Amino acid sequence: MSSTNIIHNKDIGTKQKALAINLDPKIYGSFAEIGAGQDVAANFFKAGAAAGTIAKTMSAYDMVFSDAIYGAQQVRRYVTESRLISMLNHEYSLVIERLAAQRGNDTTFFAFSGTFSALNYHKTNEGHGWMGLRFQMEPHGEYHDVVLHVNLLDNDNNLQQQAVGVLGVNLIFACFYYAQNPAILLQSLMDDLTKDRIQIDMIRFEGPGFSKVDNRLMSLHLVKYGFSDAAVFGPDGKNLQASEVLYKKHVVVVRGRFRPLINVHLDMLNTGVEKFLQEPDVNKERVSVITELTLQALKERDADDSAEIDEKDFLDRVDILCSLGQTVLISNFHQYYKLVAFLSKITKLKMGVVLGYPNLEYIFSEEHYKNLHGGILESFATLFSREVKLFIYPTLRNGEIYDSKKFSLPPNLIDLYEYLLANNKIEDITTYNKNNLQVETDKVLQLIKNNEPGWEEYVPVEVAVMIKARNLFGYAGQNKL
Repeated sequence: MSSTNIIHNKDIGTKQKALAINLDPKIYGSFAEIGAGQDVAANFFKAGAAAGTIAKTMSAYDMVFSDAIYGAQQVRRYVTESRLISMLNHEYSLVIERLAAQRGNDTTFFAFSGTFSALNYHKTNEGHGWMGLRFQMEPHGEYHDVVLHVNLLDNDNNLQQQAVGVLGVNLIFACFYYAQNPAILLQSLMDDLTKDRIQIDMIRFEGPGFSKVDNRLMSLHLVKYGFSDAAVFGPDGKNLQASEVLYKKHVVVVRGRFRPLINVHLDMLNTGVEKFLQEPDVNKERVSVITELTLQALKERDADDSAEIDEKDFLDRVDILCSLGQTVLISNFHQYYKLVAFLSKITKLKMGVVLGYPNLEYIFSEEHYKNLHGGILESFATLFSREVKLFIYPTLRNGEIYDSKKFSLPPNLIDLYEYLLANNKIEDITTYNKNNLQVETDKVLQLIKNNEPGWEEYVPVEVAVMIKARNLFGYAGQNKL
């Protein structure tokens, strides 16, 4: 079926989806659910005709039983992607081994697995988990995986488990009926759910039928659709789950438009990280560096909220960042305090935020906090009350270099600013390359688009090579380095 012929049916509910799958003679497989997520298979039993779909269901709540079935974990954490993959490997191989000869000619087999931790009795934890489906798109075909990580937001254990059950049905239905259109597959995962109940912050498509799916775009869509506030992928372009990458790490984050990445960006990144590593309470062995692209930064400068994101332009930027070994965070955190609040849920270690002087001005502009009852003080309580330090990269204006010492503030904010300086919350980067300061990203972009000579000197050599080789950012010239 062509992807253009697939329509997202928003009227079909969870029970109807489960029944439709149960009545489809081609779909057959197993369910394995460990931990708190025990409701997915239950939905298929309750829908009726479950014998048409379910070869086996299994539940393992005890860690000893889980290890006996799926192998012991090197790290004693069970709600992890590695545990989920072990489950999928084991369960799918059993389905094929035991059923392929008997009914493989007419069946597309699957194995559903999930591992979850829901809210505990004392409500001292945060519910989350992993689920995935390994499935065939045609009889005797190669398998495909759709794997996702979910944060459970309900303030009730039973509601969290019910949400997992709905999401699992949505995932199975989407994989069998929407696989030819991954965008619809993704959107349908939230059917009968709301964004204040779950967040999907990582999804990955694998298999020959998904060969044209760029998982980095899927990360972008998670944030764009509001399924998550942030998504992460690594230098190899593979989608990552933020807490597994940043847990118990010192995080250094550099926000930018990177359109394109120019020498000043690289200098800001390198000098900022160097400055952060000099902090006495930073363990150099536990530092993760993140480059952040906000949804607003992915749009044209000064575009309104309704403006669309150019996906080709997005991929141009992340191709360059990944080629330089960067881990990329896509976020909907236009304000820095929201970024810090997000990261502080993952790690309690000291963090560094590297930013240019104009962003320091933005942070101290009270107009950006009108929606907060406590105004700028409320935002600063989040931004500065935690283990966070700002490192300021200077800006050249009218021939004069501006840094934190030349920062001009209205009288009502001067004492607050002096307090932050005195308490080592803000510090200048002093080892910067002055020759880079006069270069503006937008001007370099125009030089590239207009095929004007000389733009190469403003970007790192490897970036210039990639722009020319792949015609990034509208480059259409014939010059070679």
